[in-house]
Amino acid sequence: MNKVNMYMFWFFLILILGILFFILGIYFLSIDYFLFLDWEIFNVNSCSLVMTLLFDWMSLLFMGSVMFISSMVIYYSYMYMIDDTNKDRFLILVLLFVMSMMLMIMSPNLISILLGWDGLGLVSYCLVIYFHNFKSYNAGMLTVLTNRIGDVCILLSIGWVFNSGSWHFMYYNFYVHDWSYFLFILIILGSFTKSAQVPFSSWLPAAMAAPTPVSALVHSSTLVTAGVYLLIRFSPLLNHFDSSFFLLLSMLTMFMSGLGANFEYDLKKIIALSTLSQLGLMMSILFMGFSTIAYFHLLTHAFFKALLFLCAGLIIHCMNDSQDIRYMGGMVMYLPYTSTCFSIANFSLCGLPFLSGFYSKDLVLETLSFSFFNLFIYLLFFLSVGLTVSYSARLMYYSMTDYNGFMSYSSFYESSVMNKSMIFLVIMGVLGGSLLSWFLFPFPNLLVFPIECKMLPLFFVFLGGFVGYELCFLNYSNNILGLNFPLLSSFLGTMWFMPNFSTYMMNYYSLSFSKTCSDFMDMGWGEYFMSNTLVIYSYMLSKLMLFYQNNSIKIFFCSFIIMMFFLIII
Repeated sequence: MNKVNMYMFWFFLILILGILFFILGIYFLSIDYFLFLDWEIFNVNSCSLVMTLLFDWMSLLFMGSVMFISSMVIYYSYMYMIDDTNKDRFLILVLLFVMSMMLMIMSPNLISILLGWDGLGLVSYCLVIYFHNFKSYNAGMLTVLTNRIGDVCILLSIGWVFNSGSWHFMYYNFYVHDWSYFLFILIILGSFTKSAQVPFSSWLPAAMAAPTPVSALVHSSTLVTAGVYLLIRFSPLLNHFDSSFFLLLSMLTMFMSGLGANFEYDLKKIIALSTLSQLGLMMSILFMGFSTIAYFHLLTHAFFKALLFLCAGLIIHCMNDSQDIRYMGGMVMYLPYTSTCFSIANFSLCGLPFLSGFYSKDLVLETLSFSFFNLFIYLLFFLSVGLTVSYSARLMYYSMTDYNGFMSYSSFYESSVMNKSMIFLVIMGVLGGSLLSWFLFPFPNLLVFPIECKMLPLFFVFLGGFVGYELCFLNYSNNILGLNFPLLSSFLGTMWFMPNFSTYMMNYYSLSFSKTCSDFMDMGWGEYFMSNTLVIYSYMLSKLMLFYQNNSIKIFFCSFIIMMFFLIII
């Protein structure tokens, strides 16, 4: 098989597997069935190495979605990476990424989850530094070091779970003992680093240094959703404890990313911040105790977010690799098909009625309204939804409409391969929400609201769209945002200074302290006296022995005199 067709081979294989898993998941859901497989690899005396796999509707549906999206991304990458010298290496890395995610999804065992979890972190580092430049190296280092915190938490939780007698966490989710609170904290901390919640948010926009097809994969269904998926699996344990503080953190993530995206001009970073906003939405409804709704939003979000990134990749490709939305404009004339797909994905993200995102987002908002939470949480949730529509409207104004930026200098064409990969995601972006809602909620709860509460999500959607449109005409010279208040705009535009906190603040003092230690210990008198003494002594001895062995007449004469002297004395 020649090298060019490897992309097509893996595309067909993963697509067929994805559809198979999806159909199996729906079948398992309909008959309420699951498979728990213990595969004993080898056995020595009483020690056995066992691999455990769990196939239930949740893991099968998620694996089907991940494989479906991955197959589209691989098909898209065939044309996107066609001029790249290392395109074979890129394909291998993407396949390793998907395999790690599969391992993580179908494991009810914390050890095998750690293998997939670590595999995701390692391969994501390799993909972020794929384009060899300093910006990519810095972004990759920030990504991998932040994710290491989560890996350590998973390692510690393996120790806690082993106190219960096994690493199968599924058995102990319903059993609360003295150590369960530590396990609860560790699992949440691990999930927060992987899903980039508030203290650890800065790595997610930095990871945009990876090629765009990888961003589509990472931000839709793999790396960042691993944390949410793990918490969904641990949801029976979470319901035993008070999660209100973590609910607040996930709400702040949602609000902060929505606010930051309104000040951003990098196309990929805006979409990355929208992912962060949706992750905050999933986490917050999860901490309220509705894990199935969080899972529902996880699946619907995966399809339209992958589509959004693939469209963005094609737009960047056609813009001579420029990502600044101020240079775009009038795309609707030059890239009609891509613009249509981009708009559908954006409307789905906003929660426009009867698109995929509407079903899950509206259900989340109605469930929140029906729950016993205070006005602060309620308002922050609805404001965050409005901000989502605001930055989406701003993005579409800058890139799609008749606003002209850098247009005349660019060459435009729509690749048929890229277009074909988008059409399946468009179908799922439109129909996916209604299909999944029929399957996941065959007997939905009846939620009765007054008309004002029922129309409130729609009101915030339209209000956010209006605010986003107005923001486009706001110049930096205006007093509200501009150069008169640079601190406010830089504070809001840089994720509340979070990248500075997680890089300069954390590293500055430790780096200067380590330099002091290096100067004092390694380069100072300690190095000379401690490390070099033995070397210098051996060197002196070896010089003396060499001089002695050179058959010098002076040495023999001196030694003869000394010997005679000692004999006379004795």
